[in-house]
Amino acid sequence: MTAAAEHVVGGGPRAQAHTPAIEPTSRSTIGREMSRFSGGEPGAPSMPPRQSGHHRARRRRRPSPLSISLIVTVAVVVALASGLAAWRTTGGGHSQRAPLADSAVHRRDAIHSGSTTTVPAPTTTNNPGSLPQTDSFPPTNSPPFQADMAALWDGVVSDSPTIALPAFFPEQAYEQLKAISDAQGDYENRLFHDYSLDITAAHDLLGANPSSAVLVAVDVPERYGHWVPPGVCDNRTGYFEVANSRVVYQQDGVTHSFGIASLISWRGIWYVVHLGAILRSTETGVVEDPELGTGSSAPSSTC
Repeated sequence: MTAAAEHVVGGGPRAQAHTPAIEPTSRSTIGREMSRFSGGEPGAPSMPPRQSGHHRARRRRRPSPLSISLIVTVAVVVALASGLAAWRTTGGGHSQRAPLADSAVHRRDAIHSGSTTTVPAPTTTNNPGSLPQTDSFPPTNSPPFQADMAALWDGVVSDSPTIALPAFFPEQAYEQLKAISDAQGDYENRLFHDYSLDITAAHDLLGANPSSAVLVAVDVPERYGHWVPPGVCDNRTGYFEVANSRVVYQQDGVTHSFGIASLISWRGIWYVVHLGAILRSTETGVVEDPELGTGSSAPSSTC
């Protein structure tokens, strides 16, 4: 919200110059009178030059101390309101999602039995995949990443790769990234196809009542994140990669977890590029390292 305060200090109407009527007189009389006012006669008082009406009209009233105080007060209020709005816009007001010490993304809205809560993907003016890559290391406490991981979980619970799509690496970004002949075909026929199989495999892991499972956290081992430079693994541009993150959930009071094989970055946000397995020999879905408890992450130099 923007506010503005305006104080106008104005003078009165322009003064009209008054010219007294001059009675007819002789040329000599006029000369003597002019001499008197110009100091021509000895002992004649000197008269200050008369200000024109235009000069007098430009004088303005000075603002009163009360008016100045009002202007300063309004300006301070406007500045404070603008600062608060900017703080909320840049994420300072997101107290409901406090940063976590162990790079964990927590889901506060638990999925209740018998229903699935779908968190929509964050809306942006531009498709991030259509924009160029950056070298920003992705934070795990950002609202976009949290929303993406919530969408991943909803997709697993409902067995829907479409619902889980916001968490997956953008197709247009993949076309920029890969230096191969048919990046679009590879994305659709291999990368996203494998992701869909792995979503179904993770859904089956939840058993007969998948909606009873509640997401607890997504633990990303940021200490293992590394930069993959251009030219490696048929890549045209570089990115950050981290392997073996953990999806932690509870079901029937028991903590379980499974892994995310690989997250890679695009413009400062982590995306899933391989959920179950990076390489596979069969057309089946894979659940990466399912464990009882939170499990553990191991370093990897994958690309």
